[in-house]
Amino acid sequence: MSDTQMSLFEPDDDSRPLADRMRPMSLEDVVGQDHLLGPDGPIGRMVDEQRLVSMVLWGPPGCGKTTIARLLAERTNLEFEPLSATFSGVGDLRKVFTTAKKRREMGQGTLLFVDEIHRFNRAQQDSFLPYVEDGTIVLVGATTENPSFELNGALLSRCQVFVLRRLDERALTTLMQRAEKATGRLLPVDEEARQALIAMADGDGRYLLNLIEQLQSVKGTLDVAGLAHLVQQRAPIYDKSQEGHYNLISALHKSMRGADPDAALYWLARMLDGGEDPLYVARRLVRFATEDVGMADPRAVQQALAAWDVYERLGSPEGELAIAQAVVYLATAPKSIAVYRGFGAARKLARETGSLMPPANILNAPTKLMKQLGYGEGYQYDPDTEDGFSGANYFPEGMKRQQIYRPTTHGFEKTISERLAYFQQLRVEKQGEGE
Repeated sequence: MSDTQMSLFEPDDDSRPLADRMRPMSLEDVVGQDHLLGPDGPIGRMVDEQRLVSMVLWGPPGCGKTTIARLLAERTNLEFEPLSATFSGVGDLRKVFTTAKKRREMGQGTLLFVDEIHRFNRAQQDSFLPYVEDGTIVLVGATTENPSFELNGALLSRCQVFVLRRLDERALTTLMQRAEKATGRLLPVDEEARQALIAMADGDGRYLLNLIEQLQSVKGTLDVAGLAHLVQQRAPIYDKSQEGHYNLISALHKSMRGADPDAALYWLARMLDGGEDPLYVARRLVRFATEDVGMADPRAVQQALAAWDVYERLGSPEGELAIAQAVVYLATAPKSIAVYRGFGAARKLARETGSLMPPANILNAPTKLMKQLGYGEGYQYDPDTEDGFSGANYFPEGMKRQQIYRPTTHGFEKTISERLAYFQQLRVEKQGEGE
């Protein structure tokens, strides 16, 4: 590390948290976001051209959103005006807008940084629009939530959304080295504990620096066990009602669809460790069993329902094993969406032909009049036929026969496919239908 890197940090002040003392002093020193801030990155190009647009920085905690906003203001000679949506209201916004107007009259621009911008309601978000449009402010919003879910369309249409990445091992290692340089002390951990420390941070640079600060008073060298005893591992970043919820259930679903029980168990564990309701997972497994496995293995839905039932009887953590068992069963089961597609096609056809009557021979005739009208006349009771199959037409009169369910050759559906082919042969023989 070069001697010049000491200038990256503000003058040492032991009264301030290490994470604050180590805030980068230039955009070039922000780690892990080169795809945005590098010379070829979109924000990097804007800074070079001194033409900053309103934007939303979307990324996980501790990836540098606040730091980037502050440094953007400095590099583009804009007055930095920070607000937190958690603690600010309409009155605070009015004051900021009034001040920004006055600055603009004097030729000074304003960068309004709004942390947790998704916490503002729609009316508050709308209040930004005229000031963003006329250039009174350059809005930089920071959020950990998916902007397409949390921000209204009018505001999003006036801002560019930039996705910040969680800090990878390389970026976290760089932060660790800088912290050692800034404090003048190597971390009191062995190599395995050093890697464990990075894993504990889970992509959050600020959290890593806070962990490092906790180690400053430690004497001797800690191994992994000693580190785990000293430092409380953080809870996984997972919001079971927002983006994390949808991302992880999608990962679980697709891992099972892709016949990967190992990955499926991993995502299940991630969801449960993050506080997801196991019954939500159980409901999704039942849906998966009927949609993705279907008739390729009709027992799949029984396994999913059994897991649901077991969990309701045992609760956590004992009942979670039943859910894990169902996940493995579904992941390794043959797959078919033939029923799913067939039902979709049937509903479409039903909407198109919804007024057609069933053929008279398959209608019940509970009254004398209905018998006189021919209801039930000529109906063949299939179990009484020689083949156990009458070959009768069950579609509406005047409607050509349709093949709606098209079974695959996967699992049990291979047997079904062969059986339906046999029935079609008999139907042709008995009724002379061609298709």
